[in-house]
Amino acid sequence: MIKALLKPSLGLTIGLLAMGCSSTGLLTAPTLTYQNTSPRTRELSDSESKQWGHLDLLRDTVPGMSVNRAYEELIKKKKGQSVIIAVIDSGIDLAHDDIKDVLWVNPGEKADGLDNDGNGFVDDIHGYNFLGESFHEQLEFTRILRLKIGDEALQNKAKEELDSKLPEAKAALPQLQQIEQIVSMAHQNIQKKLGKEYYSLADLENYDPQTPQEEQLVGILMQVLGMGEDIPSAIADLKEGINYYQSQLSYNLNVDFDGRKPVGDNPYDFSDSKYGNGDPNIRDPEESHGTHVAGIIAANRTNKKGVKGVAQAVKIMSIRAVPDGDEYDKDIANAIRYAVDHGAKVINASFGKKFSPNAEWVYESLKYAASKDVLFVHAAGNDGLDLDDLQNSNFPNDHLGKNAPELIDNYLTVGALSPVYGSEMIASFSNYGKSNVDVFAPGDEIYSTMPGNKYDFQGGTSMAAPAVAGIAGMIRSYYPQLTAPQVKRIIMESGLSLPIQVTVGGKEKSLADLCKSGKIVNLYNALILAGKVSAGQVSL
Repeated sequence: MIKALLKPSLGLTIGLLAMGCSSTGLLTAPTLTYQNTSPRTRELSDSESKQWGHLDLLRDTVPGMSVNRAYEELIKKKKGQSVIIAVIDSGIDLAHDDIKDVLWVNPGEKADGLDNDGNGFVDDIHGYNFLGESFHEQLEFTRILRLKIGDEALQNKAKEELDSKLPEAKAALPQLQQIEQIVSMAHQNIQKKLGKEYYSLADLENYDPQTPQEEQLVGILMQVLGMGEDIPSAIADLKEGINYYQSQLSYNLNVDFDGRKPVGDNPYDFSDSKYGNGDPNIRDPEESHGTHVAGIIAANRTNKKGVKGVAQAVKIMSIRAVPDGDEYDKDIANAIRYAVDHGAKVINASFGKKFSPNAEWVYESLKYAASKDVLFVHAAGNDGLDLDDLQNSNFPNDHLGKNAPELIDNYLTVGALSPVYGSEMIASFSNYGKSNVDVFAPGDEIYSTMPGNKYDFQGGTSMAAPAVAGIAGMIRSYYPQLTAPQVKRIIMESGLSLPIQVTVGGKEKSLADLCKSGKIVNLYNALILAGKVSAGQVSL
Protein backbone atom coordinates (compact mmCIF):
# COMPACT_ATOMS: atom_id res chain seq x y z
CA MET A 1 0.00 0.00 0.00
CA ILE A 2 1.46 3.34 -1.06
CA LYS A 3 0.92 6.26 1.27
CA ALA A 4 2.19 9.81 1.30
CA LEU A 5 2.46 12.42 4.05
CA LEU A 6 0.79 15.68 3.20
CA LYS A 7 2.90 18.68 4.08
CA PRO A 8 1.44 22.13 4.95
CA SER A 9 -2.03 22.14 3.52
CA LEU A 10 -4.34 24.93 2.54
CA GLY A 11 -6.57 27.54 3.95
CA LEU A 12 -8.63 27.70 0.79
CA THR A 13 -11.15 30.09 -0.64
CA ILE A 14 -13.42 29.81 -3.61
CA GLY A 15 -13.32 32.98 -5.65
CA LEU A 16 -16.66 33.78 -7.19
CA LEU A 17 -15.63 34.83 -10.67
CA ALA A 18 -17.93 35.89 -13.48
CA MET A 19 -20.64 33.32 -14.00
CA GLY A 20 -21.05 31.95 -17.51
CA CYS A 21 -23.11 29.29 -19.20
CA SER A 22 -22.02 27.34 -22.23
CA SER A 23 -24.15 27.26 -25.32
CA THR A 24 -25.34 23.84 -24.14
CA GLY A 25 -26.19 25.07 -20.65
CA LEU A 26 -23.63 22.69 -19.18
CA LEU A 27 -21.67 24.78 -16.72
CA THR A 28 -22.96 27.42 -14.35
CA ALA A 29 -20.60 27.03 -11.40
CA PRO A 30 -18.04 29.41 -9.89
CA THR A 31 -14.41 28.91 -10.83
CA LEU A 32 -12.12 27.46 -8.16
CA THR A 33 -9.24 29.58 -6.89
CA TYR A 34 -6.83 28.89 -4.04
CA GLN A 35 -5.18 31.37 -1.70
CA ASN A 36 -3.21 31.38 1.53
CA THR A 37 -1.61 28.49 3.41
CA SER A 38 -2.18 26.97 6.84
CA PRO A 39 -0.25 24.16 8.51
CA ARG A 40 -1.89 20.75 8.46
CA THR A 41 -0.49 17.25 8.00
CA ARG A 42 -2.24 13.95 7.54
CA GLU A 43 -1.63 10.68 5.78
CA LEU A 44 -3.41 9.66 2.60
CA SER A 45 -5.81 6.78 3.03
CA ASP A 46 -5.55 3.78 0.73
CA SER A 47 -8.56 5.02 -1.26
CA GLU A 48 -7.11 8.52 -1.58
CA SER A 49 -3.73 7.14 -2.67
CA LYS A 50 -5.37 5.25 -5.52
CA GLN A 51 -7.18 8.30 -6.89
CA TRP A 52 -5.31 11.31 -5.60
CA GLY A 53 -5.00 12.82 -9.07
CA HIS A 54 -8.81 13.07 -9.20
CA LEU A 55 -9.16 14.78 -5.83
CA ASP A 56 -9.76 18.45 -5.11
CA LEU A 57 -7.41 20.82 -3.33
CA LEU A 58 -10.21 22.54 -1.43
CA ARG A 59 -12.08 19.47 -0.29
CA ASP A 60 -9.28 16.91 0.00
CA THR A 61 -6.10 18.95 0.63
CA VAL A 62 -4.46 17.11 -2.27
CA PRO A 63 -3.18 18.85 -5.45
CA GLY A 64 -5.39 16.83 -7.77
CA MET A 65 -7.34 17.96 -10.83
CA SER A 66 -10.84 18.19 -9.27
CA VAL A 67 -12.02 15.37 -11.54
CA ASN A 68 -14.51 13.89 -9.07
CA ARG A 69 -15.86 17.34 -8.32
CA ALA A 70 -16.28 18.11 -12.02
CA TYR A 71 -18.34 14.96 -12.56
CA GLU A 72 -20.44 15.54 -9.45
CA GLU A 73 -21.17 19.25 -9.91
CA LEU A 74 -20.74 20.03 -13.61
CA ILE A 75 -21.07 16.99 -15.82
CA LYS A 76 -23.56 14.89 -13.86
CA LYS A 77 -25.46 12.86 -16.48
CA LYS A 78 -24.77 15.06 -19.47
CA LYS A 79 -23.37 13.26 -22.51
CA GLY A 80 -20.64 14.55 -24.78
CA GLN A 81 -19.64 13.64 -28.28
CA SER A 82 -17.28 10.70 -28.76
CA VAL A 83 -13.64 11.77 -29.12
CA ILE A 84 -10.72 9.60 -30.23
CA ILE A 85 -7.51 9.88 -28.18
CA ALA A 86 -4.50 8.17 -29.73
CA VAL A 87 -2.00 6.62 -27.32
CA ILE A 88 1.40 6.39 -29.01
CA ASP A 89 3.20 4.11 -26.60
CA SER A 90 4.15 0.51 -25.96
CA GLY A 91 1.42 -2.02 -26.61
CA ILE A 92 -1.83 -1.95 -24.66
CA ASP A 93 -3.50 -4.98 -23.08
CA LEU A 94 -6.55 -4.77 -25.34
CA ALA A 95 -8.42 -7.42 -23.31
CA HIS A 96 -8.17 -5.58 -19.98
CA ASP A 97 -11.58 -5.33 -18.32
CA ASP A 98 -11.17 -1.59 -17.74
CA ILE A 99 -9.96 -0.86 -21.30
CA LYS A 100 -11.63 -3.26 -23.75
CA ASP A 101 -14.90 -1.31 -23.86
CA VAL A 102 -13.25 2.08 -24.47
CA LEU A 103 -11.13 1.05 -27.46
CA TRP A 104 -11.46 2.76 -30.82
CA VAL A 105 -12.71 0.41 -33.54
CA ASN A 106 -11.79 1.08 -37.16
CA PRO A 107 -15.22 0.99 -38.84
CA GLY A 108 -13.88 -0.05 -42.24
CA GLU A 109 -11.64 -2.92 -41.19
CA LYS A 110 -12.12 -6.63 -40.50
CA ALA A 111 -9.70 -9.12 -38.94
CA ASP A 112 -9.33 -11.19 -42.10
CA GLY A 113 -5.79 -10.55 -43.29
CA LEU A 114 -6.94 -7.97 -45.85
CA ASP A 115 -6.71 -4.20 -46.07
CA ASN A 116 -10.50 -3.78 -46.16
CA ASP A 117 -10.57 0.01 -45.99
CA GLY A 118 -7.65 0.52 -48.37
CA ASN A 119 -5.66 2.66 -45.93
CA GLY A 120 -2.44 0.71 -46.44
CA PHE A 121 -2.65 -1.05 -43.07
CA VAL A 122 -3.90 -4.64 -42.73
CA ASP A 123 -6.22 -5.64 -39.87
CA ASP A 124 -5.79 -2.35 -37.99
CA ILE A 125 -8.92 -2.87 -35.89
CA HIS A 126 -7.86 -0.89 -32.79
CA GLY A 127 -4.81 0.94 -34.17
CA TYR A 128 -1.44 -0.11 -35.52
CA ASN A 129 1.82 -1.72 -34.40
CA PHE A 130 4.94 -0.12 -35.87
CA LEU A 131 7.25 -2.34 -33.80
CA GLY A 132 6.27 -5.67 -35.27
CA GLU A 133 7.30 -8.41 -32.84
CA SER A 134 10.19 -6.42 -31.35
CA PHE A 135 10.23 -4.97 -27.82
CA HIS A 136 13.73 -4.59 -26.35
CA GLU A 137 15.77 -1.79 -27.93
CA GLN A 138 18.91 0.28 -27.66
CA LEU A 139 18.93 3.89 -26.60
CA GLU A 140 19.36 6.25 -29.55
CA PHE A 141 22.95 7.20 -28.73
CA THR A 142 23.85 3.49 -28.61
CA ARG A 143 22.32 3.01 -32.06
CA ILE A 144 24.20 6.05 -33.34
CA LEU A 145 27.45 4.39 -32.32
CA ARG A 146 26.49 0.94 -33.63
CA LEU A 147 25.37 2.22 -37.05
CA LYS A 148 27.80 5.16 -37.22
CA ILE A 149 24.98 7.63 -37.82
CA GLY A 150 25.75 11.30 -38.39
CA ASP A 151 28.98 13.26 -38.38
CA GLU A 152 31.96 13.10 -36.06
CA ALA A 153 30.43 15.63 -33.64
CA LEU A 154 27.29 13.50 -33.20
CA GLN A 155 29.41 10.37 -32.76
CA ASN A 156 31.45 12.08 -30.06
CA LYS A 157 28.34 13.25 -28.19
CA ALA A 158 26.89 9.74 -28.36
CA LYS A 159 30.13 8.25 -27.04
CA GLU A 160 30.20 10.74 -24.17
CA GLU A 161 26.69 9.70 -23.22
CA LEU A 162 27.47 5.99 -23.36
CA ASP A 163 30.69 6.48 -21.39
CA SER A 164 28.71 8.21 -18.64
CA LYS A 165 25.86 5.67 -18.47
CA LEU A 166 27.58 2.33 -18.94
CA PRO A 167 29.90 2.40 -15.87
CA GLU A 168 26.96 3.37 -13.68
CA ALA A 169 24.91 0.38 -14.84
CA LYS A 170 27.86 -2.01 -14.51
CA ALA A 171 28.50 -0.85 -10.94
CA ALA A 172 24.87 -0.67 -9.81
CA LEU A 173 23.72 -4.11 -10.95
CA PRO A 174 25.95 -6.29 -8.73
CA GLN A 175 25.43 -3.96 -5.77
CA LEU A 176 21.64 -4.20 -6.04
CA GLN A 177 21.81 -7.96 -6.52
CA GLN A 178 23.88 -8.32 -3.37
CA ILE A 179 21.60 -6.04 -1.32
CA GLU A 180 18.47 -7.84 -2.54
CA GLN A 181 19.98 -11.21 -1.66
CA ILE A 182 20.88 -10.07 1.85
CA VAL A 183 17.52 -8.40 2.57
CA SER A 184 15.56 -11.38 1.21
CA MET A 185 17.63 -13.82 3.30
CA ALA A 186 17.19 -11.70 6.43
CA HIS A 187 13.45 -11.38 5.78
CA GLN A 188 12.94 -15.13 5.38
CA ASN A 189 15.05 -15.86 8.47
CA ILE A 190 13.17 -13.47 10.77
CA GLN A 191 9.80 -14.70 9.52
CA LYS A 192 10.75 -18.20 10.67
CA LYS A 193 12.18 -16.98 13.98
CA LEU A 194 9.13 -14.86 14.81
CA GLY A 195 6.66 -17.38 13.42
CA LYS A 196 4.75 -14.71 11.52
CA GLU A 197 4.58 -13.57 7.91
CA TYR A 198 4.22 -9.89 8.77
CA TYR A 199 6.17 -8.15 11.49
CA SER A 200 6.74 -4.60 12.69
CA LEU A 201 9.71 -2.51 13.73
CA ALA A 202 8.63 -3.10 17.34
CA ASP A 203 8.81 -6.87 16.77
CA LEU A 204 12.42 -6.51 15.66
CA GLU A 205 13.31 -4.19 18.54
CA ASN A 206 11.97 -6.75 21.02
CA TYR A 207 13.72 -9.71 19.35
CA ASP A 208 16.92 -11.09 20.91
CA PRO A 209 19.37 -12.25 18.18
CA GLN A 210 21.22 -15.46 19.02
CA THR A 211 24.32 -14.90 16.85
CA PRO A 212 26.33 -11.93 15.56
CA GLN A 213 25.23 -12.78 12.01
CA GLU A 214 21.58 -12.80 13.07
CA GLU A 215 22.08 -9.49 14.86
CA GLN A 216 23.47 -8.01 11.66
CA LEU A 217 20.50 -9.28 9.59
CA VAL A 218 18.00 -7.88 12.09
CA GLY A 219 19.83 -4.55 11.95
CA ILE A 220 19.48 -4.47 8.17
CA LEU A 221 15.73 -5.11 8.39
CA MET A 222 15.34 -2.43 11.06
CA GLN A 223 17.17 0.02 8.83
CA VAL A 224 14.78 -0.72 5.93
CA LEU A 225 11.68 -0.41 8.11
CA GLY A 226 13.08 2.78 9.61
CA MET A 227 13.00 4.34 6.15
CA GLY A 228 9.22 4.00 6.13
CA GLU A 229 8.90 1.09 3.69
CA ASP A 230 7.74 -2.45 4.43
CA ILE A 231 10.17 -5.27 3.62
CA PRO A 232 8.21 -6.87 0.72
CA SER A 233 7.92 -3.47 -0.98
CA ALA A 234 11.63 -2.83 -0.48
CA ILE A 235 12.49 -6.20 -2.02
CA ALA A 236 10.15 -5.49 -4.93
CA ASP A 237 11.87 -2.11 -5.46
CA LEU A 238 15.28 -3.79 -5.42
CA LYS A 239 14.15 -6.37 -7.98
CA GLU A 240 12.76 -3.60 -10.16
CA GLY A 241 16.13 -1.85 -10.01
CA ILE A 242 17.90 -5.10 -10.88
CA ASN A 243 15.63 -5.63 -13.89
CA TYR A 244 16.23 -2.03 -14.98
CA TYR A 245 20.02 -2.31 -14.97
CA GLN A 246 19.95 -5.81 -16.47
CA SER A 247 17.88 -4.43 -19.33
CA GLN A 248 20.28 -1.52 -19.73
CA LEU A 249 23.31 -3.78 -19.98
CA SER A 250 21.64 -6.41 -22.17
CA TYR A 251 19.82 -4.09 -24.55
CA ASN A 252 19.73 -0.30 -24.01
CA LEU A 253 23.50 0.25 -23.64
CA ASN A 254 24.68 -2.82 -25.54
CA VAL A 255 26.35 -1.55 -28.73
CA ASP A 256 26.22 -5.03 -30.29
CA PHE A 257 22.46 -5.55 -29.82
CA ASP A 258 20.06 -5.11 -32.77
CA GLY A 259 16.50 -4.85 -31.52
CA ARG A 260 15.10 -3.93 -34.92
CA LYS A 261 15.96 -7.20 -36.61
CA PRO A 262 12.51 -8.80 -36.03
CA VAL A 263 10.83 -5.85 -37.81
CA GLY A 264 12.84 -6.18 -41.01
CA ASP A 265 12.79 -2.57 -42.19
CA ASN A 266 15.42 0.15 -42.29
CA PRO A 267 14.30 2.49 -39.48
CA TYR A 268 16.51 5.28 -40.85
CA ASP A 269 14.87 5.21 -44.29
CA PHE A 270 11.55 7.04 -44.22
CA SER A 271 10.60 5.68 -47.64
CA ASP A 272 10.73 2.13 -46.25
CA SER A 273 7.16 2.38 -45.04
CA LYS A 274 5.64 -1.10 -45.40
CA TYR A 275 6.36 -2.62 -42.02
CA GLY A 276 4.66 -3.55 -38.75
CA ASN A 277 1.21 -5.09 -38.37
CA GLY A 278 -2.31 -4.36 -37.23
CA ASP A 279 -2.02 -5.82 -33.73
CA PRO A 280 -0.97 -3.21 -31.12
CA ASN A 281 -1.40 -5.62 -28.20
CA ILE A 282 1.39 -6.16 -25.66
CA ARG A 283 4.20 -8.58 -26.62
CA ASP A 284 6.07 -8.98 -23.35
CA PRO A 285 5.02 -9.43 -19.69
CA GLU A 286 7.07 -6.32 -18.85
CA GLU A 287 5.25 -4.23 -21.46
CA SER A 288 2.95 -2.37 -19.05
CA HIS A 289 3.55 1.30 -19.86
CA GLY A 290 0.91 1.76 -22.56
CA THR A 291 -1.74 -0.07 -20.54
CA HIS A 292 -1.09 2.16 -17.53
CA VAL A 293 -1.27 5.31 -19.66
CA ALA A 294 -4.51 4.24 -21.38
CA GLY A 295 -6.16 3.60 -18.02
CA ILE A 296 -5.27 7.06 -16.73
CA ILE A 297 -7.00 8.60 -19.73
CA ALA A 298 -10.11 6.51 -20.08
CA ALA A 299 -10.42 3.43 -17.85
CA ASN A 300 -14.11 2.49 -17.85
CA ARG A 301 -15.93 4.81 -15.44
CA THR A 302 -19.15 2.74 -15.23
CA ASN A 303 -18.10 -0.90 -14.74
CA LYS A 304 -17.31 -0.59 -11.02
CA LYS A 305 -13.90 -2.22 -11.51
CA GLY A 306 -10.39 -1.10 -10.70
CA VAL A 307 -10.02 2.58 -11.53
CA LYS A 308 -11.84 5.38 -13.32
CA GLY A 309 -10.18 7.25 -16.14
CA VAL A 310 -10.25 11.03 -16.37
CA ALA A 311 -12.41 11.07 -19.50
CA GLN A 312 -15.71 9.54 -20.43
CA ALA A 313 -17.09 9.48 -23.97
CA VAL A 314 -13.63 8.97 -25.44
CA LYS A 315 -12.14 6.07 -27.38
CA ILE A 316 -8.53 4.93 -27.10
CA MET A 317 -6.62 4.33 -30.35
CA SER A 318 -3.64 2.09 -29.59
CA ILE A 319 -0.49 2.80 -31.61
CA ARG A 320 2.45 0.61 -30.62
CA ALA A 321 5.61 2.58 -31.42
CA VAL A 322 7.59 2.88 -28.16
CA PRO A 323 9.89 -0.05 -27.26
CA ASP A 324 11.86 -0.85 -24.13
CA GLY A 325 14.51 1.67 -25.14
CA ASP A 326 14.41 4.76 -27.33
CA GLU A 327 11.73 5.07 -29.96
CA TYR A 328 12.67 5.57 -33.61
CA ASP A 329 11.92 8.94 -35.25
CA LYS A 330 10.39 7.15 -38.24
CA ASP A 331 7.95 5.21 -36.07
CA ILE A 332 6.85 8.32 -34.18
CA ALA A 333 6.38 10.32 -37.37
CA ASN A 334 4.32 7.52 -38.91
CA ALA A 335 2.35 7.02 -35.68
CA ILE A 336 1.36 10.70 -35.56
CA ARG A 337 0.19 10.59 -39.17
CA TYR A 338 -1.75 7.38 -38.57
CA ALA A 339 -3.52 8.94 -35.58
CA VAL A 340 -4.39 12.11 -37.50
CA ASP A 341 -5.60 10.27 -40.60
CA HIS A 342 -7.88 8.02 -38.56
CA GLY A 343 -9.72 10.66 -36.60
CA ALA A 344 -7.82 11.25 -33.38
CA LYS A 345 -8.42 14.72 -31.94
CA VAL A 346 -5.87 14.30 -29.11
CA ILE A 347 -2.57 12.41 -29.19
CA ASN A 348 -0.84 11.35 -25.97
CA ALA A 349 2.95 11.03 -26.19
CA SER A 350 4.44 9.66 -22.95
CA PHE A 351 7.96 9.18 -24.27
CA GLY A 352 11.10 11.14 -25.03
CA LYS A 353 14.82 10.86 -25.72
CA LYS A 354 17.97 12.98 -25.74
CA PHE A 355 19.11 12.26 -29.31
CA SER A 356 16.90 12.54 -32.39
CA PRO A 357 18.92 12.14 -35.62
CA ASN A 358 15.83 12.41 -37.84
CA ALA A 359 13.86 14.96 -35.84
CA GLU A 360 12.71 16.69 -39.05
CA TRP A 361 10.46 13.70 -39.83
CA VAL A 362 8.69 14.19 -36.51
CA TYR A 363 8.48 17.99 -36.92
CA GLU A 364 6.77 17.54 -40.29
CA SER A 365 4.26 15.12 -38.76
CA LEU A 366 3.56 17.53 -35.92
CA LYS A 367 2.92 20.29 -38.44
CA TYR A 368 0.57 17.90 -40.25
CA ALA A 369 -1.28 17.27 -36.97
CA ALA A 370 -1.55 21.02 -36.43
CA SER A 371 -3.01 21.48 -39.92
CA LYS A 372 -5.69 18.89 -39.06
CA ASP A 373 -6.54 20.46 -35.68
CA VAL A 374 -5.13 17.68 -33.49
CA LEU A 375 -3.74 18.43 -30.01
CA PHE A 376 -0.41 16.77 -29.12
CA VAL A 377 0.22 16.22 -25.38
CA HIS A 378 3.82 15.33 -24.48
CA ALA A 379 5.52 14.25 -21.26
CA ALA A 380 8.29 16.64 -20.16
CA GLY A 381 10.71 13.86 -19.16
CA ASN A 382 12.05 12.39 -15.93
CA ASP A 383 15.59 13.72 -15.55
CA GLY A 384 14.85 16.53 -13.07
CA LEU A 385 16.31 19.03 -15.53
CA ASP A 386 15.55 22.53 -16.76
CA LEU A 387 14.50 22.10 -20.40
CA ASP A 388 15.21 25.78 -21.04
CA ASP A 389 18.90 24.88 -20.83
CA LEU A 390 20.04 24.10 -24.36
CA GLN A 391 22.05 21.10 -23.11
CA ASN A 392 18.93 19.38 -21.74
CA SER A 393 17.09 18.19 -24.83
CA ASN A 394 13.97 16.02 -24.72
CA PHE A 395 12.71 14.97 -28.13
CA PRO A 396 10.21 15.37 -29.64
CA ASN A 397 9.59 19.04 -28.97
CA ASP A 398 7.96 22.03 -30.67
CA HIS A 399 10.98 24.29 -31.13
CA LEU A 400 14.41 24.23 -32.77
CA GLY A 401 16.51 25.62 -29.92
CA LYS A 402 16.66 27.72 -26.76
CA ASN A 403 14.28 30.69 -26.85
CA ALA A 404 13.26 29.70 -30.38
CA PRO A 405 9.61 30.36 -31.26
CA GLU A 406 7.17 27.47 -31.18
CA LEU A 407 6.83 25.68 -34.51
CA ILE A 408 3.19 24.85 -33.86
CA ASP A 409 0.43 25.85 -31.47
CA ASN A 410 -1.08 22.40 -30.90
CA TYR A 411 1.68 21.10 -28.61
CA LEU A 412 1.34 20.88 -24.82
CA THR A 413 4.24 19.79 -22.58
CA VAL A 414 3.42 18.44 -19.12
CA GLY A 415 5.51 18.15 -15.96
CA ALA A 416 4.64 15.95 -12.97
CA LEU A 417 3.23 16.67 -9.50
CA SER A 418 3.50 14.58 -6.35
CA PRO A 419 0.52 14.18 -3.98
CA VAL A 420 2.09 16.59 -1.46
CA TYR A 421 0.85 20.17 -1.31
CA GLY A 422 3.73 22.43 -0.38
CA SER A 423 7.43 22.65 -1.12
CA GLU A 424 7.62 19.02 -2.34
CA MET A 425 4.72 19.32 -4.78
CA ILE A 426 6.83 19.12 -7.95
CA ALA A 427 7.90 15.49 -8.39
CA SER A 428 11.64 15.21 -7.82
CA PHE A 429 12.16 13.46 -11.17
CA SER A 430 10.16 15.90 -13.30
CA ASN A 431 11.76 18.12 -15.90
CA TYR A 432 10.64 21.75 -15.89
CA GLY A 433 11.18 24.95 -17.83
CA LYS A 434 9.62 28.39 -17.82
CA SER A 435 9.59 28.39 -21.64
CA ASN A 436 9.48 24.71 -22.55
CA VAL A 437 7.05 23.15 -20.06
CA ASP A 438 3.46 24.38 -20.19
CA VAL A 439 1.70 22.95 -17.11
CA PHE A 440 2.05 20.46 -14.28
CA ALA A 441 -0.32 17.56 -13.54
CA PRO A 442 -0.47 14.57 -11.16
CA GLY A 443 2.28 12.12 -12.14
CA ASP A 444 3.88 10.56 -9.07
CA GLU A 445 2.52 7.32 -7.56
CA ILE A 446 -0.42 7.03 -9.94
CA TYR A 447 -2.64 3.94 -9.66
CA SER A 448 -3.88 2.61 -12.98
CA THR A 449 -4.41 -0.41 -15.20
CA MET A 450 -1.73 -3.06 -15.75
CA PRO A 451 -1.65 -6.07 -18.10
CA GLY A 452 -3.62 -9.14 -17.06
CA ASN A 453 -6.53 -7.28 -15.44
CA LYS A 454 -4.20 -5.98 -12.76
CA TYR A 455 -3.61 -2.52 -11.27
CA ASP A 456 -0.56 -0.89 -9.75
CA PHE A 457 1.24 2.37 -9.02
CA GLN A 458 3.64 3.92 -11.52
CA GLY A 459 5.21 7.36 -11.56
CA GLY A 460 6.64 9.72 -14.15
CA THR A 461 5.76 12.57 -16.44
CA SER A 462 4.47 9.64 -18.52
CA MET A 463 1.56 9.54 -16.06
CA ALA A 464 1.07 13.32 -16.00
CA ALA A 465 0.66 13.67 -19.77
CA PRO A 466 -2.33 11.27 -20.05
CA ALA A 467 -4.05 13.07 -17.18
CA VAL A 468 -3.93 16.21 -19.33
CA ALA A 469 -4.84 14.29 -22.48
CA GLY A 470 -7.95 13.14 -20.62
CA ILE A 471 -8.86 16.73 -19.78
CA ALA A 472 -8.34 17.71 -23.42
CA GLY A 473 -10.59 14.85 -24.48
CA MET A 474 -13.33 16.05 -22.13
CA ILE A 475 -13.14 19.60 -23.49
CA ARG A 476 -13.28 18.38 -27.08
CA SER A 477 -16.16 16.05 -26.19
CA TYR A 478 -18.40 18.73 -24.69
CA TYR A 479 -17.18 21.61 -26.86
CA PRO A 480 -16.26 20.04 -30.22
CA GLN A 481 -16.25 23.41 -31.98
CA LEU A 482 -13.15 24.53 -30.05
CA THR A 483 -9.82 24.24 -31.88
CA ALA A 484 -6.69 22.43 -30.66
CA PRO A 485 -4.91 25.74 -29.89
CA GLN A 486 -7.97 26.92 -27.94
CA VAL A 487 -8.05 23.69 -25.95
CA LYS A 488 -4.35 24.09 -25.18
CA ARG A 489 -4.82 27.66 -23.95
CA ILE A 490 -7.92 26.71 -21.93
CA ILE A 491 -5.95 24.01 -20.09
CA MET A 492 -3.12 26.45 -19.40
CA GLU A 493 -5.26 29.44 -18.42
CA SER A 494 -7.74 27.51 -16.26
CA GLY A 495 -5.16 25.84 -14.04
CA LEU A 496 -4.51 26.78 -10.43
CA SER A 497 -1.85 29.36 -9.66
CA LEU A 498 -0.77 28.61 -6.09
CA PRO A 499 0.88 31.02 -3.62
CA ILE A 500 3.66 28.68 -2.56
CA GLN A 501 7.34 28.09 -3.17
CA VAL A 502 8.42 24.63 -4.32
CA THR A 503 11.82 23.01 -4.06
CA VAL A 504 13.46 22.17 -7.39
CA GLY A 505 17.16 21.42 -7.71
CA GLY A 506 17.69 22.45 -4.08
CA LYS A 507 16.24 25.93 -4.69
CA GLU A 508 12.91 27.49 -3.76
CA LYS A 509 10.95 28.60 -6.82
CA SER A 510 7.43 29.60 -7.74
CA LEU A 511 5.34 27.68 -10.26
CA ALA A 512 5.72 30.66 -12.59
CA ASP A 513 9.48 29.97 -12.61
CA LEU A 514 8.96 26.35 -13.64
CA CYS A 515 6.40 26.38 -16.45
CA LYS A 516 4.92 28.77 -18.96
CA SER A 517 1.45 28.93 -17.37
CA GLY A 518 2.67 28.90 -13.78
CA LYS A 519 -0.23 26.55 -12.98
CA ILE A 520 -1.34 23.01 -12.18
CA VAL A 521 -4.15 21.64 -14.33
CA ASN A 522 -7.76 21.50 -13.15
CA LEU A 523 -10.61 19.78 -15.01
CA TYR A 524 -13.32 21.65 -13.11
CA ASN A 525 -11.99 25.06 -14.12
CA ALA A 526 -11.12 23.91 -17.63
CA LEU A 527 -14.70 22.91 -18.38
CA ILE A 528 -16.03 26.20 -17.05
CA LEU A 529 -13.58 28.25 -19.11
CA ALA A 530 -14.28 26.09 -22.17
CA GLY A 531 -17.97 26.88 -21.78
CA LYS A 532 -17.25 30.61 -21.67
CA VAL A 533 -14.97 30.47 -24.71
CA SER A 534 -17.54 28.39 -26.59
CA ALA A 535 -20.28 30.88 -25.77
CA GLY A 536 -18.15 33.81 -26.92
CA GLN A 537 -17.92 35.27 -23.41
CA VAL A 538 -14.14 34.87 -23.26
CA SER A 539 -11.62 35.15 -26.07
CA LEU A 540 -8.35 33.22 -26.04
